[in-house]
Amino acid sequence: MQHVAIDLGGRESQICVRGPDGTVKQESRWPTRHLARFLASQEPSRVVVETTAEAFRVADVALAAGHEVRVVPATLVRSLGVGARGIKTDLRDARALSAVSCRIDLPSVHIPSARSRELKAICGSREILVEQRTKLVNHVRGWLRQHLIQIGGGSTKTFARRARAKLSAAGVPPHVERILTSIELVTEQINEATKELEAIAKADPVCRRLMSVPGVGPVTATRFVAALDSHVRFASAHAVEAYLGLTPGEDSSSSRQRRTGLTKAGPPRVRWALVQASWSAWRTRPGDPMVRWAQQVALRRGRNIAIVALARKMAGILFALWRDEATYDPHRGAARLGPAPD
Repeated sequence: MQHVAIDLGGRESQICVRGPDGTVKQESRWPTRHLARFLASQEPSRVVVETTAEAFRVADVALAAGHEVRVVPATLVRSLGVGARGIKTDLRDARALSAVSCRIDLPSVHIPSARSRELKAICGSREILVEQRTKLVNHVRGWLRQHLIQIGGGSTKTFARRARAKLSAAGVPPHVERILTSIELVTEQINEATKELEAIAKADPVCRRLMSVPGVGPVTATRFVAALDSHVRFASAHAVEAYLGLTPGEDSSSSRQRRTGLTKAGPPRVRWALVQASWSAWRTRPGDPMVRWAQQVALRRGRNIAIVALARKMAGILFALWRDEATYDPHRGAARLGPAPD
């Protein structure tokens, strides 16, 4: 089998093709958007690319052309010789990856399905809007504090109206009015994005089952499904918890044993969504068995640690529901949760 290494670029990509014996057969540059044409012209090969924005789309094209694909983690490529001795060029990088591919079966990250990538993009677009609205609101709040003006509590959705009411006597300065108008426009877009997510989650049977868990709504369910892509990738709930970075790390050597905080590996947005879902369940379903379990943890370790523990437990429950094609049963959960950890 020949080995095709592609150093991907936004416009052009460098290609290095080696035969089974490791000899270089071809080196060339191709427009990235035309790589499908190049890959279709090649015999069945192992195609190696580094994780970049274009990597998964190129992987789709390579798989469709009948090739094996390895998407190498960006954190690994330097140990494979990319950028060695402080010299890094596209040609040298492609040569290094193809040479290593001839010697070993390179590890590959999971290549997410098109559906998974679409869901991540939809969730990410909504989160960007929420972040922008938060920045706009904080800017106005800062300006109000400079003028010793306090605005009453309320929903972010009504912030612009409440700010105008507070400034009605003195009038709203034009620069503040522009920000308030932007907040209202962004809020409308957030509402539309939320409705889209709700429709997606409602139409997806897996998301519907996941949303039977207390605190889990369309955002958390969709983020979870998009991150895992397929439950068969994981052997157990503990593997999912570790993948999402919700398990403690370890820094041990020789006779020294030391546990550290969360590894925070994997997608941070999913961790954030699970923590928010845990807070929601904590506040709205205090009598649920898994929340009572977290309350016992809080008595010994504090509420913040308990919430993270509940998020970890919730990730395992969501995985089990997906795997077993079941909905949340609090009585079954009470029997399986067992004693709270120390």
